[in-house]
Amino acid sequence: MIEPFRIDIQQAVLDDLQERLARTRWTADFANDQWTYGAQAAYIRELAEHWRDRYDWRAREAMMNAFPQFRTTIDDVSVHFVHVRGKGPNPMPLILNHGWPWTFWDFHKVIGPLSDPAAHGGNPADAFDVIVPSLPGYAFSTPLTKTGVNFWTTADLWTELMTRLGYDRFATQGGDWGAFISAQLGHKHADRVIGVHLHTPAALDFMTAMRPPDPADFEPGEAELLAKSAHMMAEEVGYFMLQRSKPQTPAVGLNDSPAGLLAWIVEKRRSWADTHGDVESRFTKDELIDTVMLYWVTESYHTSARYYYEAAHNPWQPSHDRMPVVEAPVGIPILPAELTVPTRRWAERYYNLKHWTKLPEGGHFAPMEVPGLLVDDIRAFFRELRYSADQTAM
Repeated sequence: MIEPFRIDIQQAVLDDLQERLARTRWTADFANDQWTYGAQAAYIRELAEHWRDRYDWRAREAMMNAFPQFRTTIDDVSVHFVHVRGKGPNPMPLILNHGWPWTFWDFHKVIGPLSDPAAHGGNPADAFDVIVPSLPGYAFSTPLTKTGVNFWTTADLWTELMTRLGYDRFATQGGDWGAFISAQLGHKHADRVIGVHLHTPAALDFMTAMRPPDPADFEPGEAELLAKSAHMMAEEVGYFMLQRSKPQTPAVGLNDSPAGLLAWIVEKRRSWADTHGDVESRFTKDELIDTVMLYWVTESYHTSARYYYEAAHNPWQPSHDRMPVVEAPVGIPILPAELTVPTRRWAERYYNLKHWTKLPEGGHFAPMEVPGLLVDDIRAFFRELRYSADQTAM
């Protein structure tokens, strides 16, 4: 059963949040102007004061409720999703997949242009029916009380979700965990997937078989990728190792302290986006707080972090041994500040690669950072796949 859903956070939760923010015991910080040691306490305090004194949750809640939302239960997992019907002659079903520390709201800037291109200066022939689920254990896809739920089991849930919505075949897009969900859909369910568009490409067994790029794959001009990958492995995996091994330990503190949760998430927004050190060059204060708020009011940090544990301790198993691994057509936009950027030679082996573009800006949170560029690339990739003879639309 699919039921309409509307966000309506109890006032007592908001009042409690105000009290906790007011009582924050701030840490000392020094020699950290460049965030060298992690989240800069002075900025996090400034942001927390904005959260307490100027951020208007009820206004943001109303913005979210402007999109039609629903909930259903699949295999004992509660699933929340946005579903916006396309306005065009033959809208293509498109499921957009977020990651961590994202939420479904990271796609709100692209839903309108994708579902109603004519209203945003585009061609109505490029319209999509847009479905944006919250990953299991994230935001309103809670509470999650079932173990073993990870990116590849989520892909199976999404095939059932699309069946319930009446879509036999569909397109998929995503970044971070959403890229792995999308790739898994194109691997295991290629017969149902029109195409896979992803901007965090990596092997599906990355959680248990992480490997550096092969220098033999590098073409002229790609050598900087090796240095970037080495930096990522050296400096940006501390959270990853903790969440894949002991996610419940930080959850105790982050579920209790809004300032702590703010620091944990905002530091990643600054480091992983194309910010050049200025997080507000890509996200407003309200947008930063929106993300944290959706984790806070749903008390979902612990299950979002367990997504890493479940992927590491329930290793991905291939559904076939053919090459390419992802047989559905694949499109990859290369973003200059993305965390993982593959060599083209590797991508051509691993994916049924049909589309490869280099975007001039953007990073890990592309739909929030560069929504216009992302929309254009999604439209371009799926335009050639749109009228496949066996596509079935609702």
